[in-house]
Amino acid sequence: MSGITLLRSNLIRTLAAGLALPALLTPAALAAAPAAAPAAAPPAATMPAAAPAGGLRVAVIDTEKILLSSQAGKKAIAELKKIQEQKEAELRGKQQEIKDLQDKLSQGRLSLAQDKLAEMAKQLEDREIALKRLSDDASRDLNKKKDDLLGSIDEKVMPVINQLGKEQGYTMIFRKFESGLIYADEAIDITQAVIQRLDAAAASK
Repeated sequence: MSGITLLRSNLIRTLAAGLALPALLTPAALAAAPAAAPAAAPPAATMPAAAPAGGLRVAVIDTEKILLSSQAGKKAIAELKKIQEQKEAELRGKQQEIKDLQDKLSQGRLSLAQDKLAEMAKQLEDREIALKRLSDDASRDLNKKKDDLLGSIDEKVMPVINQLGKEQGYTMIFRKFESGLIYADEAIDITQAVIQRLDAAAASK
């Protein structure tokens, strides 16, 4: 299972407000993303109760919680946020240049010669095209960075899940919200155990 398959849908939902770049040319999209509220301390991990002898042993994981609560996920989110802020700052600068030129063009319509007005109009058109291209590049770069970071996290998550599955004798482990599951007892949620092992591995490096 790839990082895109395991984590991408949750990352898109989790970061939609602050890290998606679908409309960078709009003032709302160019506004700085609000600071995230401090995360509550996670509860201590508890292993799911054993299934009856001979029965199936099933567990679930919350991939969104892994992204939000693990050290690897927090680092990825912070890195993506930093990249977006850099992209947005660059785009805001270009947008301000366009606004300044628009103002000059508007103010000079009655006083400037036609050839000068035509030259300014051409400059304005070129800058608007450049801004659109820059916005497209920013979206593409950020999406690629998302995929790269998700793949990196997945390389750490999947071995932990596989190890827990073997150690605890699970027959199946499902993604909690993406598998079509509509109910699961919290006793079979092993998300916190996965996060603790991820963080322990990161701390040991």
